[in-house]
Amino acid sequence: QVQLAESGGGLVQVGGSLRLSCAASGRTISGYNMAWFRQAAGKEREFVAAISWSGDSLFYADSVKGRFTISRDNAKNMVYLQMNSLKSEDTAVYYCAFRTFYSRDYSTYNYGGQGTQVTVSS
Repeated sequence: QVQLAESGGGLVQVGGSLRLSCAASGRTISGYNMAWFRQAAGKEREFVAAISWSGDSLFYADSVKGRFTISRDNAKNMVYLQMNSLKSEDTAVYYCAFRTFYSRDYSTYNYGGQGTQVTVSS
């Protein structure tokens, strides 16, 4: 069973950057599509980015395209989300998740972590 632990969140000013990390344990994630989702207070969880098992295919929500970059290191069992040019609307709890096949539907993914809070202040 894959267990996930997100880290790297924090408080940053508008225009700043953060790098989120997702550490997987229990079994290798090399065969899974990995994704980041976020959930702002009072809102539904939403798709942010996804990466194929090989890392060859990347998918982004329109709201973060050009600002966020998802990557993975299968040897280290890690997934990352580099977030640049942060906006106040990026404030949310960020979760990583895995799934056999790519999807943007948060309800079809497997989660394992508590998430990491990102707060962007203006």
